[in-house]
Amino acid sequence: MKNNTLIHLGLAILRIVPSAFMLTHGYPKLMNLINGNIEFANPFGIGQAPSLFLAVIGEFICPLLMIIGFKTRWAAIPTAITMFVAGFMIQGADPFATKEKALLYLVVFIVIMLLGPGKYSVDKK
Repeated sequence: MKNNTLIHLGLAILRIVPSAFMLTHGYPKLMNLINGNIEFANPFGIGQAPSLFLAVIGEFICPLLMIIGFKTRWAAIPTAITMFVAGFMIQGADPFATKEKALLYLVVFIVIMLLGPGKYSVDKK
């Protein structure tokens, strides 16, 4: 394998695996939204339903786009923002161990924004 191939394989793994993991957080929120259960945090005062809707975009819709590598850099932005809000606003006063997962996701999605999807993506086809 060429070194370049390994880089693109690494970018695909970096993009796909955390995005798939993020779906496990976004899917329950999507189901709550569909079922009309809009009890959710409201960190910006825009209402629970709009906050839940934005979280579904960041934790379900955009990770799906990143998994296939479509508009990857753009899709990473709402997910990174969602993780920033989770880590610094929702869990801001919590111990580091509580907010560590959100902060790790934040770093991963910032790296995806910076590096892009690599050649194994819809963006590069």
